[in-house]
Amino acid sequence: MFQNTSTGALVPISGVDPLLGSWQHKAFMPAPLPDAMPALTASTFLAIADARAALAALDSTSRQLPNPTLLRLPTLRREAQSTSALEGTYAPLAEVLTADEDNAPTAELVEILNYVRMANLGFARIADGQSITVSFLSELQGLLMRGTPLHDVSGRVRDGQVVIGRRPDADPAGFAAHAARFIPAPAGIQLEASVRDLTDWIQSDHLGEIDPVVAAAMSHYQFESLHPFRDGNGRLGRFLIVLHLQMAGVLDEPTLTVSPWFEARRTEYYDRLFSVSATGDWDGFIRFFARGLQAAADQTRVQMVALVGVQAELKERIRASALRADSAHSLVDLAVANPSFTVRKAEAQLGLSYARANKLVGQLVELDILQQVGDSVYDRRFFAPRVLQTLTADAG
Repeated sequence: MFQNTSTGALVPISGVDPLLGSWQHKAFMPAPLPDAMPALTASTFLAIADARAALAALDSTSRQLPNPTLLRLPTLRREAQSTSALEGTYAPLAEVLTADEDNAPTAELVEILNYVRMANLGFARIADGQSITVSFLSELQGLLMRGTPLHDVSGRVRDGQVVIGRRPDADPAGFAAHAARFIPAPAGIQLEASVRDLTDWIQSDHLGEIDPVVAAAMSHYQFESLHPFRDGNGRLGRFLIVLHLQMAGVLDEPTLTVSPWFEARRTEYYDRLFSVSATGDWDGFIRFFARGLQAAADQTRVQMVALVGVQAELKERIRASALRADSAHSLVDLAVANPSFTVRKAEAQLGLSYARANKLVGQLVELDILQQVGDSVYDRRFFAPRVLQTLTADAG
């Protein structure tokens, strides 16, 4: 199946299965990324231009908002749910949005909320001028896997072989490597060097040589083909897309949910990645990737504008009521920025006493602006149904 040697080479690997005995196979080691764009067709250049325009419109809209970071957490939770679903870790979106970040009730929610913590750390570090390095990526991956069964082998480049997917025609009783859809680079010095090459490439100034959308596509492919960590590579690789665009100055406020579009087209997404390795089809992958970024930017912008509209709508309900406290409007802002929250959080964020915050939450419940999550009398959590409705709208 591997017909093009320009994107990488097959290298021998071997091992011993405790039940089946020794085995031998081949793994794919990608070549270093070039310092120029691959040959692209006119239709791909048009897709890239459309993606750049959509990303510019998203960034322009976020700049016009009084507080664009207000919308980061709710959209991040949506991205976390979708990118985790691509890797087989699924939880209903409404459950993700209203979950307690400090006390996730399921293993699935632990992983999904880890993504939110990881993303916030990554965005903050890039905003502070930190470079994307191997140690930085390792730190992010370690945070992503915190509290999971693989936590102890995380936070560093893997030291063992991994395989990806399973061919439908594979022998279910055979070797895992023989049944795999794709086998990334073997562990060792060459893998570590290749990951360093990738981070150095990302840091290099490609201005005038490689469009930022193309650069993000190329680095995403390279990361996924290397698969440098024991787990979490898909989620971290898709996060790297947004991080790359933030670092390149394409997005000032990195509120972009890329995974819902790719999740809806997961088979083609995996096929496009594979086709770069197998046949060198950069053109098809970059065109697919650019269309995904365009759709993601358009959808995120629509959702951003919708959330701002909901925020104004809820404040108008307060103005139409007998409630006159300015803190009520601040509580609406809190409910938009935090898909669910406790009275203690409202107390801390709004600078109110617990009694005043509790009363204010109750008043907004009476106005049908807020509802309680479940019926617990302890650690009560609240949410704004209109906000949840907007966030769970179909991404298309």
